[in-house]
Amino acid sequence: MSTKDWIAEAKQKVATPEEATRLIASGQRVYVQGGCAVPTALVNAVVERYQELSNVEIVHLHTEGEAPYAAPEMEGHFRHNALFIGRNVREAVNAGRADFTPVFLSEVPRLFETTLPLDVALIQVSPPDSFGFCSLGISVDCAKPASLAARLVVAQVNKQMPRTHGDSFLHMSQIDRLVPFDQDLIELRVPGPDQQCTDIGRLVAGLIDDGCTIQTGIGLIPNAVLAALRSHKHLGLHTEMFSDGLLDLIEGGVLDNDAKNFHRGKAVASFVMGSRRLYDFVDDNPMIEMQPVTFTNDPFQIAQNDNMVAINSAIEVDLTGQVCADSIGHRLYSGIGGQVDFVRGASRSRGGRAIIALPSTAVSGTVSRIVPELTPGAGVVTTRGDVHVVVTEFGVADLFGKTLRERARALISIAHPAFRDELERAAHGLNYLT
Repeated sequence: MSTKDWIAEAKQKVATPEEATRLIASGQRVYVQGGCAVPTALVNAVVERYQELSNVEIVHLHTEGEAPYAAPEMEGHFRHNALFIGRNVREAVNAGRADFTPVFLSEVPRLFETTLPLDVALIQVSPPDSFGFCSLGISVDCAKPASLAARLVVAQVNKQMPRTHGDSFLHMSQIDRLVPFDQDLIELRVPGPDQQCTDIGRLVAGLIDDGCTIQTGIGLIPNAVLAALRSHKHLGLHTEMFSDGLLDLIEGGVLDNDAKNFHRGKAVASFVMGSRRLYDFVDDNPMIEMQPVTFTNDPFQIAQNDNMVAINSAIEVDLTGQVCADSIGHRLYSGIGGQVDFVRGASRSRGGRAIIALPSTAVSGTVSRIVPELTPGAGVVTTRGDVHVVVTEFGVADLFGKTLRERARALISIAHPAFRDELERAAHGLNYLT
């Protein structure tokens, strides 16, 4: 398509948020771009029509900001289907007003082709370049597959959205409605780690050699790990999420991707969450390669990185090594996400290592996160067969190839000292120890 042709076609697609979202009808399934890339103008315009609509299913991963369609008064008009539960919809899911679909992040795009076909995708993109391509910017993850699968694609075109490189582009011809609407992107700020997380970060960093490729998320522990890596050299990145902590390593010359054997020289990620400084850094930066989760989270692709280190967290770990990371008992908290994708990918990498890092306690030190048995209702996200290394502030437990007896001993040794006697008694009662 010539430049003249796509410009003429694009002009015919321009609409206001209200005009574009009037195309959404009752009973349809609507995907909303996630993370910090939520197309807020489009979401708000849809929600304003709630009295006209019934049984509209809103599907997305974790989103930052408000989720007005999940409010109690929206019941019967909208029903959210969480593929990963964020803070803004957690209450609705646990109250039964919203649904949760457990799924590996790598397999979410397959849902759009099979059991969750999409009627509409609401996305946010950068303005088109001279060839008519818009970038999905800081959220390529499931947004690119959703946009290709949906019958109707409505895009908020925002000058504040970075133009990221990689498989992040949609051509104007692939978008049905263009809604020019500039607004600041959502920013995510994480407080500095406390001493407990700092100690965990140092132990995890000690398991990472110079030249390794890493995956990590966001939060107190990931930030503590990244802070502890500042004296390392030639680290690489293949991850879901790109955060400010990673930017600090790049600017410090630590994360240069020079030692990578797979996509050497490129920091591979799927979505970006953090500050405006971070968004400005990824804008038109050829070092940053954004890819859908069908690539970043495919265990086969992850395993192509030699010395791949995956760093993930947990809510609790039992004495056999089972990891709960999505619920607190029956109360749903987050989701499966990409933990298993990266645990399996890193485990199959030559020289790779999969790490589960968590504080030894919760609720101000009154509850042990190392437990004899998972809390009733707790979901096993990562099986004991998948778990290799568990880290708390009290040490490192290497579980790979270990018997249940050896695992119990190793995990008790990294539990908080206040709970070790209790755990040992429980382990004897379960015949893990004799």
